[in-house]
Amino acid sequence: MENESNQQIRIVQETVAGKEITFAHVMGGPAPIIYQKLGLNPQVDYRSSAIGIMNMTPPESAVIASDIAVKSGNVYLGFADRFTGTLIITGEISEVMSALTEVVNYFRDSLGYVVCKITKR
Repeated sequence: MENESNQQIRIVQETVAGKEITFAHVMGGPAPIIYQKLGLNPQVDYRSSAIGIMNMTPPESAVIASDIAVKSGNVYLGFADRFTGTLIITGEISEVMSALTEVVNYFRDSLGYVVCKITKR
């Protein structure tokens, strides 16, 4: 790119991740093969179990979210990645839903994040 006096102009573009929870979903009664493929706790009652998955930016937020989730109820921390912002928890359907709700509410109300709706299937 050149300006009026034919000098080159250098433009530096930078992306800044917003403070947001982009995905929050509860899978009720997932097939046992999903637990196995994700390396999650195989010692669960699959009939009343659930997997909760979230994604957030900045990715380090997953550390805070995992702390809130495990303190909010009887859930198992399956995976928390501070590099991608992914969090996976397991437990009873009601406990997983409650944990995701606690995380979403705290991030929205206390940290000022933009949050998505929690979906469930």
